[in-house]
Amino acid sequence: MPRPSPSPSPSRSRSVTAESLDLGGDSGISAAYEITNHGTETLSYTVTITFTSGDGGAMANETTTVPGVRPGKTVRGRVGAGTLPPTTPRITGAKVTEVAEVPAAEAQGADGTCPSSGVRVSTDKGDAAMGLRVVGLHLVNCGKHEYEVEGYPVLELLDETREPIDGVRVLRGSREITSAIEGDGPPRPVTLRPGETARADLVWRNTTDLGTPVTAPYARVRAKSGAAPVTLPEHIDLGTTGKLGVTPWVKTDR
Repeated sequence: MPRPSPSPSPSRSRSVTAESLDLGGDSGISAAYEITNHGTETLSYTVTITFTSGDGGAMANETTTVPGVRPGKTVRGRVGAGTLPPTTPRITGAKVTEVAEVPAAEAQGADGTCPSSGVRVSTDKGDAAMGLRVVGLHLVNCGKHEYEVEGYPVLELLDETREPIDGVRVLRGSREITSAIEGDGPPRPVTLRPGETARADLVWRNTTDLGTPVTAPYARVRAKSGAAPVTLPEHIDLGTTGKLGVTPWVKTDR
């Protein structure tokens, strides 16, 4: 069984390592991983493992979520490389390339369970063109009662230690950034019956000028003022623009 070089993620609060390859799964390859929580609070982790060929090239990236790791505890698991094209070079190693950690109380359940709030908040993969970034923010009423929102999600950008980032303006609407976003009209009341969904967009430009570029690895989101927060791993690369636009909630079809 091949054993790739250990690839621990650099953090005082955790250690994450890709340990060994196995000849099982769709493509015949999977990697074992190990996560240890060295912090003081229960955390949920999102781990990306890159499967590599003999020359170090990335052949596949797979992401897994590990919920509720208590302080001092170690969790082990395995991630498959999935189905790969027949022409893919032989995979000989695996390494951890990205780790996000959020407080378990603010994490979105990976198993699809409905939180006590009765709603789930998530982001999609987004769209990027000519420096313009648009990421969809999705709200699902997974509870048993109607859920009402009006206006804009409440958003806070966080740094690697999950502290608020200073000097960034979160705008209501995207007009200061672009006029190309559909659904960025006046906010209206939205009532979601069980199973219904709504969407808002996060809009920014990755433009670099004078100053220090800003990238937020996390966004703390509340569906409305006073709602329970959800912290989402999200790579928001604002460049030096210092602003992020948020459109109002609009009901969508699932």
